[in-house]
Amino acid sequence: METVAALPGSPFVLENLAKPLVATGVFEPWASDLARLAALPNVDYKLSGLVTEADWALWTVDDLRPYADHALEVFGPDRVLFGSDWPVCTLAADYGQVVRAAEELMAGLSMTERDAVFGGNAGRLYRLNL
Repeated sequence: METVAALPGSPFVLENLAKPLVATGVFEPWASDLARLAALPNVDYKLSGLVTEADWALWTVDDLRPYADHALEVFGPDRVLFGSDWPVCTLAADYGQVVRAAEELMAGLSMTERDAVFGGNAGRLYRLNL
Protein backbone atom coordinates (compact mmCIF):
# COMPACT_ATOMS: atom_id res chain seq x y z
CA MET A 1 0.00 0.00 0.00
CA GLU A 2 2.91 2.34 0.72
CA THR A 3 4.28 1.84 -2.80
CA VAL A 4 0.92 2.62 -4.40
CA ALA A 5 0.52 5.74 -2.25
CA ALA A 6 4.06 6.85 -3.12
CA LEU A 7 3.30 6.66 -6.86
CA PRO A 8 0.04 8.60 -7.26
CA GLY A 9 0.62 9.15 -10.99
CA SER A 10 0.94 5.45 -11.71
CA PRO A 11 -2.16 3.31 -12.18
CA PHE A 12 -2.42 -0.01 -10.35
CA VAL A 13 -4.88 -2.82 -11.03
CA LEU A 14 -5.73 -5.11 -8.16
CA GLU A 15 -6.01 -8.58 -9.69
CA ASN A 16 -8.48 -11.26 -8.66
CA LEU A 17 -10.21 -8.97 -6.18
CA ALA A 18 -7.23 -9.38 -3.82
CA LYS A 19 -7.98 -13.09 -3.33
CA PRO A 20 -10.77 -13.12 -0.73
CA LEU A 21 -11.34 -16.37 1.14
CA VAL A 22 -14.72 -17.08 -0.46
CA ALA A 23 -14.69 -20.83 0.24
CA THR A 24 -14.50 -20.26 3.99
CA GLY A 25 -16.69 -17.15 4.07
CA VAL A 26 -13.98 -15.08 5.75
CA PHE A 27 -14.65 -11.38 5.09
CA GLU A 28 -12.16 -9.60 7.36
CA PRO A 29 -9.45 -8.38 7.16
CA TRP A 30 -9.96 -8.60 3.39
CA ALA A 31 -12.83 -6.07 3.37
CA SER A 32 -10.99 -3.48 5.46
CA ASP A 33 -7.80 -3.87 3.45
CA LEU A 34 -9.73 -3.49 0.20
CA ALA A 35 -11.38 -0.30 1.47
CA ARG A 36 -7.97 1.15 2.31
CA LEU A 37 -6.74 0.40 -1.20
CA ALA A 38 -9.91 1.86 -2.71
CA ALA A 39 -9.17 5.14 -0.92
CA LEU A 40 -6.18 5.53 -3.25
CA PRO A 41 -7.49 7.02 -6.51
CA ASN A 42 -4.84 5.35 -8.69
CA VAL A 43 -6.07 1.83 -7.84
CA ASP A 44 -8.65 0.00 -9.93
CA TYR A 45 -9.74 -3.58 -9.33
CA LYS A 46 -10.37 -6.51 -11.58
CA LEU A 47 -13.47 -8.55 -10.87
CA SER A 48 -11.84 -11.88 -11.61
CA GLY A 49 -10.79 -15.04 -9.86
CA LEU A 50 -13.77 -15.30 -7.53
CA VAL A 51 -14.86 -18.77 -8.63
CA THR A 52 -11.44 -20.25 -7.90
CA GLU A 53 -11.47 -18.72 -4.42
CA ALA A 54 -14.86 -20.37 -3.76
CA ASP A 55 -15.59 -24.08 -3.35
CA TRP A 56 -14.68 -25.32 -6.83
CA ALA A 57 -17.47 -27.88 -7.00
CA LEU A 58 -20.28 -26.19 -5.08
CA TRP A 59 -19.98 -22.41 -5.55
CA THR A 60 -23.01 -20.25 -6.30
CA VAL A 61 -23.34 -16.62 -7.29
CA ASP A 62 -24.66 -15.94 -3.78
CA ASP A 63 -21.31 -17.12 -2.38
CA LEU A 64 -19.53 -14.50 -4.51
CA ARG A 65 -22.01 -11.66 -4.00
CA PRO A 66 -20.79 -10.22 -0.65
CA TYR A 67 -17.28 -9.85 -2.04
CA ALA A 68 -18.33 -8.32 -5.36
CA ASP A 69 -20.83 -6.01 -3.62
CA HIS A 70 -18.23 -4.76 -1.15
CA ALA A 71 -15.71 -4.11 -3.90
CA LEU A 72 -18.32 -2.21 -5.93
CA GLU A 73 -19.24 -0.20 -2.85
CA VAL A 74 -15.70 0.89 -2.02
CA PHE A 75 -14.35 1.34 -5.57
CA GLY A 76 -17.48 2.34 -7.46
CA PRO A 77 -18.33 0.96 -10.90
CA ASP A 78 -16.02 3.43 -12.66
CA ARG A 79 -12.98 1.60 -11.23
CA VAL A 80 -14.07 -2.01 -11.83
CA LEU A 81 -12.85 -4.14 -14.74
CA PHE A 82 -14.29 -7.53 -15.58
CA GLY A 83 -11.75 -10.30 -16.01
CA SER A 84 -12.52 -13.97 -16.61
CA ASP A 85 -9.26 -15.28 -15.12
CA TRP A 86 -9.21 -17.76 -17.99
CA PRO A 87 -7.75 -20.40 -18.13
CA VAL A 88 -7.37 -20.60 -14.33
CA CYS A 89 -11.13 -20.17 -13.89
CA THR A 90 -11.66 -23.54 -15.59
CA LEU A 91 -10.61 -25.22 -12.34
CA ALA A 92 -14.04 -24.23 -10.99
CA ALA A 93 -16.19 -23.17 -13.95
CA ASP A 94 -16.23 -22.82 -17.69
CA TYR A 95 -15.85 -19.43 -19.33
CA GLY A 96 -19.59 -19.03 -19.90
CA GLN A 97 -20.38 -19.70 -16.24
CA VAL A 98 -17.86 -17.07 -15.17
CA VAL A 99 -19.33 -14.47 -17.54
CA ARG A 100 -22.90 -15.26 -16.45
CA ALA A 101 -21.90 -15.00 -12.77
CA ALA A 102 -20.27 -11.62 -13.36
CA GLU A 103 -23.31 -10.39 -15.30
CA GLU A 104 -25.56 -11.47 -12.45
CA LEU A 105 -23.31 -9.76 -9.89
CA MET A 106 -23.41 -6.53 -11.93
CA ALA A 107 -27.15 -6.71 -12.71
CA GLY A 108 -27.98 -3.88 -10.31
CA LEU A 109 -25.82 -1.41 -12.23
CA SER A 110 -27.12 0.88 -14.95
CA MET A 111 -26.42 -0.08 -18.57
CA THR A 112 -23.75 2.64 -18.74
CA GLU A 113 -22.06 1.28 -15.61
CA ARG A 114 -22.19 -2.30 -16.91
CA ASP A 115 -20.69 -1.18 -20.23
CA ALA A 116 -17.87 0.44 -18.25
CA VAL A 117 -17.23 -2.69 -16.17
CA PHE A 118 -17.31 -5.02 -19.18
CA GLY A 119 -15.02 -2.98 -21.42
CA GLY A 120 -15.00 0.78 -21.06
CA ASN A 121 -12.92 0.94 -17.88
CA ALA A 122 -10.31 -1.42 -19.33
CA GLY A 123 -10.19 0.67 -22.49
CA ARG A 124 -9.60 3.82 -20.47
CA LEU A 125 -7.05 2.29 -18.12
CA TYR A 126 -5.07 0.39 -20.75
CA ARG A 127 -5.52 3.16 -23.35
CA LEU A 128 -7.25 0.87 -25.80
CA ASN A 129 -9.31 2.15 -28.69
CA LEU A 130 -12.46 0.07 -28.14
